[in-house]
Amino acid sequence: MSLESWRERPRQVLDDPAALRAFAHPVRLALHELLMRAGAMTAADAAREVGVSQALASYHLRQLARYGLVEQAEARDERERPWKATSLTQSWSDTGTDPETSAARGLLEQVMAERALGRLAEWQERRADEPDTWRNAGGIGNSYLYVTPEELAALDDAVGRLLEPLMARIADPSERPEGARPVLLTTLTIPLRTTETGD
Repeated sequence: MSLESWRERPRQVLDDPAALRAFAHPVRLALHELLMRAGAMTAADAAREVGVSQALASYHLRQLARYGLVEQAEARDERERPWKATSLTQSWSDTGTDPETSAARGLLEQVMAERALGRLAEWQERRADEPDTWRNAGGIGNSYLYVTPEELAALDDAVGRLLEPLMARIADPSERPEGARPVLLTTLTIPLRTTETGD
């Protein structure tokens, strides 16, 4: 998939509380991440990768499809029914939403943060066995900024544009340079309390 065709796949916006809650399931997040990272695959192959039964993988893939997060992919033959992610980027908004949607968004963000922290702990356990180049590349960092909401949105857009060509490699393995490997990039944007806002 070229960068141009990648750009034709818009960011998926989740604004339905039922979809947010459905996506917040750890097995569904694992399956969705696998399809984003590895491309289209059958429920049987996905089940083996995620470590669940084929029946359970099939059920959760159907639930993801119900909310438009995955869909059937083109099959190589009549015997297989592969699935693919419908978008490689998702977002959700809390602007003007009702309490049910806010709660569902909070649940999804909490589950995603827990998954990311689990990945960080796993990385820390095996970091010493990694080559120096990768050992120094992974980890966590903090940056403190003073920005307006508009500037933060512009920063998010700028980072998204920087990531576009790298994310396009997900769908086109031929674009991956030698030595490239999958990396989880989790961003946490947390407006802090200040005395100026009275919070």
